Amino acid sequence: MAETLHIGRKISKIRELRGMKQEALAALLGISQQAISKIEQSDEVEDLALEKIAKALGVTPEGIKKFSEEAVFNIIGNNYHDNSSSVQYQCTFNPIDKLVEVFEENKKLYEQLLASEREKIELLKNSK
Repeated sequence: MAETLHIGRKISKIRELRGMKQEALAALLGISQQAISKIEQSDEVEDLALEKIAKALGVTPEGIKKFSEEAVFNIIGNNYHDNSSSVQYQCTFNPIDKLVEVFEENKKLYEQLLASEREKIELLKNSK
């Protein structure tokens, strides 16, 4: 299987690993959740779109192209379950800080979605 096969599925897996819903990614990109769903079902994604998606996911376009679930499982397996392994994962960041950072990102996205829904409600009220 070539590295670039089914980019959409790789985008979906990375998004899920980041704990992000389609709606949140859609909000970051300024497109609909349905558009994200369509992208994630696509074998290929245009380079410009891939760059924007990669930025929103906090990875590089090349990282998406070369993403492999097997590699993720190997990293997890080697570093957390195999005590005989001489390879030890050295965390270069504080996991609590990252957790707070992700929580804050999710909070901002939620607030953006909420504001958008409030705008829609106001528009609907005013159009009657």
